[in-house]
Amino acid sequence: MRLMKNPSPYGNIVKLLKQRFVMWCGMTAICFMPMAALHAAEYHVAVTGKDSQRGTRTEPFRTIQHAAELAQPGDTVTVHAGVYRERVSPPRGGTSDTKRIVYQAAPGEKVEIEGSEVVKSWVKVQDDVWKANLQNRLFGKFNPYRDLVHGDWYNKSLTNHTGAVYLNGKWLRETQRLEDVMKPADDNMLWCAKVDVANTTIWAQFKGINPNKEDVEINVRQTVFYPDKPGMNYITVRGFVMCHAATPWAPPTAEQIGLIGTHWSMGWIIENNVISHSTCVGVTLGKYGDEWDNKGESNEGYFRTIDLARKNGWTKGNIGHHLVRNNIISDCGQSGIVGSLGAVFSEVSGNIVHDIGNRGVLDGAEMAGIKFHAAIDVTISGNHFYNNCRAIWMDWMAQGLRISRNLFHDNGQDLFFEVNHGPILVDNNILLSSARLLSNSQGVAFVHNLMVEGMGVSDQSGNQTPLHKPHSTEFAKMEGHPPGDHRYFNNLIAHGGFSEYDTAKLPVWMSGNVYCKGAKPSKNETDPFLKLEFDPALILVEKQDGLYLEITVDKAWGTERTRKLVTTALLGKAVIPDQAFENPDGTPLRIDTDYFGNKRDEVNPFPGPFELPAGGKQVLNVWKAKETK
Repeated sequence: MRLMKNPSPYGNIVKLLKQRFVMWCGMTAICFMPMAALHAAEYHVAVTGKDSQRGTRTEPFRTIQHAAELAQPGDTVTVHAGVYRERVSPPRGGTSDTKRIVYQAAPGEKVEIEGSEVVKSWVKVQDDVWKANLQNRLFGKFNPYRDLVHGDWYNKSLTNHTGAVYLNGKWLRETQRLEDVMKPADDNMLWCAKVDVANTTIWAQFKGINPNKEDVEINVRQTVFYPDKPGMNYITVRGFVMCHAATPWAPPTAEQIGLIGTHWSMGWIIENNVISHSTCVGVTLGKYGDEWDNKGESNEGYFRTIDLARKNGWTKGNIGHHLVRNNIISDCGQSGIVGSLGAVFSEVSGNIVHDIGNRGVLDGAEMAGIKFHAAIDVTISGNHFYNNCRAIWMDWMAQGLRISRNLFHDNGQDLFFEVNHGPILVDNNILLSSARLLSNSQGVAFVHNLMVEGMGVSDQSGNQTPLHKPHSTEFAKMEGHPPGDHRYFNNLIAHGGFSEYDTAKLPVWMSGNVYCKGAKPSKNETDPFLKLEFDPALILVEKQDGLYLEITVDKAWGTERTRKLVTTALLGKAVIPDQAFENPDGTPLRIDTDYFGNKRDEVNPFPGPFELPAGGKQVLNVWKAKETK
């Protein structure tokens, strides 16, 4: 289903968000500060400051990094309006959740941290072709125009650098052939680069304009906010605009360096930021680096990665427990948020994730709005995913995972579960993209979702992967992945269907689902509620204050059939791990609220993500623009 546009397209809302969202976050930031921080030091940074000053409000520092060198657990670094072209590498973290080191934009001020530099030395070559000759000392030890995107599970036939050229905030497209740049320019303007001992020369097409009179920037730094060393715990990063990083490919078998990343730590809070234009990844919650980086493109290679991670502190008490919330993450070549092993026990909520992996420049596995390996006790809730190559890809060892109350549309695919044993709960989501969902995993429960497509399943019986003890990284056993052990309760299926489950090797439980518009149930559902001629007439409409879903529901769905409230007891246990569907703290689940948080009828809950017993045509505000908060 495609998004219907009105005279105020959502693209304009996002543009307004990027102008006003950070200011809103800054004005409310003080509300999130731990009480302990009220008695700690606060360092100020301003573009008018000097690092030789005291770092007070009246004598601020010039660079964020200088403040980071001084900040101790419990301290706050407040950065004032302006553009800061630097990499921030915190040398230390906090010591607890109440004694963090906080980096924040000043309340009500727009603060940008960029990995790029402005270029104003363009010389015209011919027609729309210009070149800039830059001394290599501009880049220091890392030159992204010499650095090729490479790594495990990357398409090795491609040749792309981590460097980039931006015109007024938008990508130009790299080519390796200077003769291509010398051709007449079209709307897809090209660039290429050559690096010698002393200089980096960039040729670029600028159709009909003088680049020296426009905003032209190039990638210079590999990352924007990322510690050099692992173990920098309890850091908060709040309210910034961060962009333009020459990040490397981030497979699960190598150090995962993002535009912002936690680098094998625990307890970070990344909130209320605008994160965009990373060559590969926006946010990383993942792995450290070692001598085995990018030498493990196989199951055996990843088994070794997991074993090494255990020796490097991969336990519930050392790694993960991050909060990534209320950010706008966009325009990244590989993934919006990635995490191999290091995302355990984390929460990702309230984010907008869009335009990830869809430029047609990079190619390989690991590409998605969110790509996690080992999503153990991870919650992904209340996010908005659109225009991504794939929205969510959960790979290996997802258990205790919950994906709840998210809005998906216009993605290449909304969900992919690859070789997980579960338990995984998918509840109260709006899944509107037209491609089938995909799973070769077990122990997945779909509850009260709106789905416009069905699920594709495959047999991976011979592919053995690890599973863990409940709520732990501690290894339990290895098992294969025969199809089945899925549960579907009280979903609204507007198209597609589940006939691929008819030959599943493991049991499949299905009950209380409504099938519309020709959707095909599986024979595993003995008494499906078929409304095959009924059209719910789904339309997603943009308005100034957000997105509205138009949907028609039948009152009879709530009166002609009795459904059960979905609980831990109803869901039972995932078959292979023999583990219950429950909360991360081990308490039982009750799916007794809907997408909006409204209470469900516990005697006979309405199918789909909305409790709408009155039936008829509904216009529902399913995503509110953040500037209205």
